[in-house]
Amino acid sequence: MTTANIAFTAPHFSATNAGLSILKQGGTATEAMVAAAAAISVVYPHMNSIAGDGFWLIDNANQKIPIAIDACGRALADTETYQTLNHIPERGGLSALSQAGTIRGWQKALSLDEFASLPLTDILAPAIALAKDGFKVTKSLQAACEKLAAVDETNQAFKELYIPNGQPLQAGMHFKNPKLAKTFEYLAKQGLDAFYHGDLANSFANDLSAAGSKLTANDMACTQADVVSPLVVNMSGISCFNLPAPTQGVHSLQILGTIEKLKHLAHNDADWTHLIVEATKQSFTHRPTLWADPNVLGTEYKEALTDHTLTKLSDNIDMQRAKSWPFNAEPGDTVWMAARDKNGQLVSFIQSVYWEFGSGVLMSEGGFVWNNRGLSFSLNKGEANALTPNKKPAHTLNPAMAKFDDGRRLAYGTMGGEGQPQTQAAVFSNYVWRNKTINEAISAPRWLLGRTWGSTSTNLKIEQQLAQQIKSNLTQRGHDWVSVENNNEMMGHAGAIIDTPHSLEAATDPRSDGLATATSTL
Repeated sequence: MTTANIAFTAPHFSATNAGLSILKQGGTATEAMVAAAAAISVVYPHMNSIAGDGFWLIDNANQKIPIAIDACGRALADTETYQTLNHIPERGGLSALSQAGTIRGWQKALSLDEFASLPLTDILAPAIALAKDGFKVTKSLQAACEKLAAVDETNQAFKELYIPNGQPLQAGMHFKNPKLAKTFEYLAKQGLDAFYHGDLANSFANDLSAAGSKLTANDMACTQADVVSPLVVNMSGISCFNLPAPTQGVHSLQILGTIEKLKHLAHNDADWTHLIVEATKQSFTHRPTLWADPNVLGTEYKEALTDHTLTKLSDNIDMQRAKSWPFNAEPGDTVWMAARDKNGQLVSFIQSVYWEFGSGVLMSEGGFVWNNRGLSFSLNKGEANALTPNKKPAHTLNPAMAKFDDGRRLAYGTMGGEGQPQTQAAVFSNYVWRNKTINEAISAPRWLLGRTWGSTSTNLKIEQQLAQQIKSNLTQRGHDWVSVENNNEMMGHAGAIIDTPHSLEAATDPRSDGLATATSTL
């Protein structure tokens, strides 16, 4: 039996197939990820878009610390209009107030990959074929179209594509997006920079202006992706990595570091659920000083992952009693994916448009929606996330990776807004500390603390299978909880690749339309 040497996982099978096609051509994990990122923007257009943002962790063989890329779009240069508003509109032109960083991130990742050699025409070919030839609409896409059908602020181009004749797309329909195919064909010939400069970019600026957005062609032209130093928490035999601010990577690592100090007190499902939920509360309590553009964060952020801080957080956890929690979670629609190539390059990647279909403003010539990530900003001047020109918004996105002293590497992540750190903690704990297989770690029943999209409740939502097992224990400890259906999409679309010196495995979430494959190029 041939040992697997390539792997890919994504929340939609078409993206996995796109990535694998590149890996089988001898392409790198970075090239495969760009192919999949383009493909999934076609088939999961409600979850992500090429007018969204992206973040990367790239670990090359024999590399101690992975490369981290921050492709977060900044706020527009002229914020004067927002000074007269009481709140930032959730949809429509004024919700489109930040740049689209994801394609700059693709550029940066490819430029840093010394082994990347495939032409863009090959890399973008799967996405072009999907957009041109069409694909089957998923239940997830139907649900998002139904939600947006009730939103008045979407532009006419959006309505014509996703709610034709007033009827949202239905699961099972064959759907084509020829204008998005043309966009990818144009970028394949002209280069990725053509997304930000020239005739196509000007058409985007015109569409946004017509919808009332104040984002300009110059704002787009100034978009950049940055190589940054990843955050790291070193635990016994494991180094865990994530992205720094403005992402919530600090929360994901802080939660893990807090759990690690108390894991010896967790003996069953109830204990583990309680511990992770309480660690989440401890970390999220400090969001106002940890989650914003890095230029406005101070000492607390710099010390967030020190042993002193993690010990302090763990000391605040009572394993027998839940803390009260009035927590409103930020929603988010996102895709997380991972790839491993034949040379050992491992990528953990995440790409988003924020809420379903972002701003709801579709580019009439481009065939994609602009993000509404600027909703993370506040119009209260004294807050860390106060809107100012060229500032990065607080970002829910945070791809994760762990490197073990025994040679194992784990790339993992999920979609799910502020549920991402919670799901990451559940998956990591299940695999690393509870000795589940990577498939078991991802498919196990999960929970979400906080408000979900369209809901005002801030309690703990637990999938029914787990709730039935631990409900009396949760109530006894004082948790405010409610049961939800199993394999609930609100719990995120998790995935992972585990690369060991002797084996390679990939896993995807039964809550998604995903596919995970580990195979051989031979």
